[in-house]
Amino acid sequence: MTFSADEMAGAFDTLQRADRVQGIFLSSGIIKGSVTTQDKIIDTVEIIRHRYQYEGYIHLKIMPGVQYEQLYRAMQLADRVSVNLEGPTQDRLSSLAPKKDFTNELLKMLRWAELIRRDNPRQKLARTVTQFVVGAVGDTDQELLTLSERLYRHAGLTRAYYSGFSPVEQTPFENLTATDPLREFRLYQASFLLRDYGWSISDLGFLLDGNLPTELDPKRAWAEQHLRQAPLEIMTADRQQLLRVPGIGPLGADKIMNARSLGRIADLSHLRKLQIRAPEQAAPYILLDGHRPTEQMSLFN
Repeated sequence: MTFSADEMAGAFDTLQRADRVQGIFLSSGIIKGSVTTQDKIIDTVEIIRHRYQYEGYIHLKIMPGVQYEQLYRAMQLADRVSVNLEGPTQDRLSSLAPKKDFTNELLKMLRWAELIRRDNPRQKLARTVTQFVVGAVGDTDQELLTLSERLYRHAGLTRAYYSGFSPVEQTPFENLTATDPLREFRLYQASFLLRDYGWSISDLGFLLDGNLPTELDPKRAWAEQHLRQAPLEIMTADRQQLLRVPGIGPLGADKIMNARSLGRIADLSHLRKLQIRAPEQAAPYILLDGHRPTEQMSLFN
């Protein structure tokens, strides 16, 4: 069954009048080709934005192989658009979706999106995200995260989503094992380190099979190797060094650097007063005023 743009927008109107609209995600199967399907999605959101004056959050799915002008219009109308790569390479994608072209359809959409943003700096344009299916076709964490890092750095990607594979009956993958949820969780942790903490793919400790160890989060695994025997001095470390310490995030690093100009940070209680979220996690990997964090002193002398 297919629906016109007016019918889809009418469903939105029913929800809106019932006060049940907090955000909208518009997706679709491909009917009569990607270009036609994308036109229907764009027509629908045009009606929602202009006829119904909806100013809330909208997430649009971008069909593979759409035209540049369609992507541009979608980015003008939506808050976020998704180009789902599904796999990290053409070979992996071909095993999942043989009809999709990894480079000339999907990656090209993400490159176009970044070009559109660069060419129109004064416009409010949608952010871009992608999604990978994890664990169905032999993909490795190293493959997934290497591509994620490249897209963060060079395609303006806002976020990569990692969806652990779960077998579905009466499909070619029904007899495969479901992906361990912990693997999915570690991928997200590593992805945020690449996106928000200034890490590179070479900082992540992959095993010989190309996957991350699951027993430790990737930040703590790095700290165990590099900081356990050579702890970092909180009073002199720069921001990037502070971001290597478990329990210290971007906000915490900024608070530490500001506090250092006012006095000595010499005890874990001082970090707590700075509202560092997890000072106990940091303790094995830091020095406070030249000492392991055991002394009790006032925050500002």
